[in-house]
Amino acid sequence: MRIFVTGASGWIGSALVPELIDAGHEVLGLARSDASAAALTEAGAEVVRGTVDDLDTLRDAAAASDGVVHLAFKHDVAFSGDFQGAAEADRRCVDTLGEALAGTGRPFLLASGVAGLAPGRRATERDMPTVDGSPVSIRSATAQAVLALASRGVRSSVVRLSPTCHGDGDNGFMATLVATARAKGVSGYLGDGTNHWPAVHRLDAARLFRLAVEKAPAGSVLHGVAEDGVRIRDIAEVIGRHLGVPVTSVAPEAAAGHFGFLAGFLGMDARVSSDLTRELVGWEPVHPGLLADLDEGHYFRTPAPTA
Repeated sequence: MRIFVTGASGWIGSALVPELIDAGHEVLGLARSDASAAALTEAGAEVVRGTVDDLDTLRDAAAASDGVVHLAFKHDVAFSGDFQGAAEADRRCVDTLGEALAGTGRPFLLASGVAGLAPGRRATERDMPTVDGSPVSIRSATAQAVLALASRGVRSSVVRLSPTCHGDGDNGFMATLVATARAKGVSGYLGDGTNHWPAVHRLDAARLFRLAVEKAPAGSVLHGVAEDGVRIRDIAEVIGRHLGVPVTSVAPEAAAGHFGFLAGFLGMDARVSSDLTRELVGWEPVHPGLLADLDEGHYFRTPAPTA
């Protein structure tokens, strides 16, 4: 198949592109910069220059493809304080892609997340997030709109990813925890540290997207979850051991000062199943779990000096 991928040079996209190509597919990758375009060309993909705001470009690329994987999101805008603006731009992008695919029976995959699905119990693919009109729930509404495209002749799926998609080169939550521990001189966790984060290796996540492109049924929800919940204290202990710093509890009232933006996520307790996903598309994670991946040492390389 000829697959159009937005976010093709990002953390998951840069793993998905070779995954698709190695399986015999052609890839068109959206690139907003010369560096992204060069990386995609080197990986063997055809480059589509533009951004998620270039709706005509998105429409044409989707219409010329056998399927679409939408990974891109304006994280820079969201983290700068305009989450609603980023989410609204994402919805316009999704609506454009969906319209281009309507009636074709082609696959359309949207990347989403598992956080906050079912507080207090183990969430499954059957759980749906609340849509209450808040800025955060705009993304949930977008995911539901993608699933609804199944009734319009699109083989649509939502792949809900773990809050940490780890691996060598990760600059996300795990890298931030390591940097915080290095800067503060202690590896911290909130409260007693028994809360959990689901996790998946980046390469396992990429394989799931490829399997979903090939055979996920219309209107399906898939969970990119290899480990249903890793204790935050266990993560802190591995970080402390590698950095040679104490491991300590951080009081909730001190969390913002210690962890910064990560404080709001670090107290989350989420257990999430991927049993239905594994049964539906035959996905079995094979790469190291989160603690084993941390133990491989790549998260602890000394940062290069700045000029």
